[in-house]
Amino acid sequence: MGLHILVINSGSSSIKFSLIEVNTQKTIISGLAEKLGLEKAILHTKYNGETQTIDLEKNNHETAMQAILKTLGEKGLGKEITAVGHRVVHGGEYFSSSTIITPEVLKAIEKCVPYAPLHNPANLIGITGALQAVPELPQVAVFDTAFHQSLPQHAYLYAVPMEWYKEHGVRRYGFHGISYRFVMQEAAKSLQIPLENSAFVCAHLGNGASITAILNGKSVDTSMGFTPLEGLVMGTRSGDLDPALIGYLSDVLKKDAHEIVDMLNKKSGLLGLSGLSNDMRELEAASAKGDEHAKMAIEIFVFRLAKYIAAMSVSLPRVDALIFTGGIGENSASLRKKVLERLAVLGYFVDEAANNETTRGKSGLISNQQSKKAIVINTNEELMIAMDTAALVKS
Repeated sequence: MGLHILVINSGSSSIKFSLIEVNTQKTIISGLAEKLGLEKAILHTKYNGETQTIDLEKNNHETAMQAILKTLGEKGLGKEITAVGHRVVHGGEYFSSSTIITPEVLKAIEKCVPYAPLHNPANLIGITGALQAVPELPQVAVFDTAFHQSLPQHAYLYAVPMEWYKEHGVRRYGFHGISYRFVMQEAAKSLQIPLENSAFVCAHLGNGASITAILNGKSVDTSMGFTPLEGLVMGTRSGDLDPALIGYLSDVLKKDAHEIVDMLNKKSGLLGLSGLSNDMRELEAASAKGDEHAKMAIEIFVFRLAKYIAAMSVSLPRVDALIFTGGIGENSASLRKKVLERLAVLGYFVDEAANNETTRGKSGLISNQQSKKAIVINTNEELMIAMDTAALVKS
């Protein structure tokens, strides 16, 4: 029997799960417990092509974890679980790779809570819930930040007093590392390039968006920083701006710095610019109907992304391929075309037919024969977590 890994991604108000058979890379069952902490929590599961939804008796993470494991048991899948793999957003400087969870590992994840106050507490709830429910199974933490621990000092240090870094951990950490690791491996296979001799600029574009320069399988520069707020324009996050704005807005809006940062995280980006939505699909539809705010939001997103692609290229000796991934990167052909048109100065030119065909789960080249290579790769963070967990359990 192959290894069956239960992958848990516990968020502040949800738990995503999937049971993956590692040898075949197939997802046997998946689901989402959502609206946790709100009035009415529910659990959706997808198994054998059928979707089922149940109400949860209580709206907390512990109840959701119990319901997930009960569902697996009812379908005869509980005893098949070999190990549990957990997505953890922030591992600080403690972790440069995935690791078996021990009491010491839990303490280190807790120490990173101030760096990711929305994410790490939720990740810890998912871990402790699983440890209580299936204490006999090995459990593994897979970190979003670990991939970026290879950043050189000139890429991760900010130009601020050094004691801020030494005493308070102020530095660039980077995120989306699980996705980048999966995508770079798939891109190297697709392009028949050895990963250990490769140079990629990779844009992970979803509601959260970032971009990373990857040399020989290692992160050498990335756009997200101390928190995921830095870098590109995102669904609800502003990305880069003048930090002096926080003091100015605090004065004129009569709000404290934390409230301003909260608005920059939750009410800015595409949502703030358009006044309509943080969803690129809705904005593209509105733009096509003549909505000027939606059109402007898309153009600003594209402009910032193209600038960052050019900047990331400087971190590499060459660029073997520009990679698009994530929900927007994989599915918005019109946005990819706009980005490549802005990058003509760097030698990128779109193949319109190939670009239009590469959506809804398809990967492939979208650049023409005269162009430097641009490719779409579908990410699979759950499979990457499962593969890491399986490798640690085997060893």
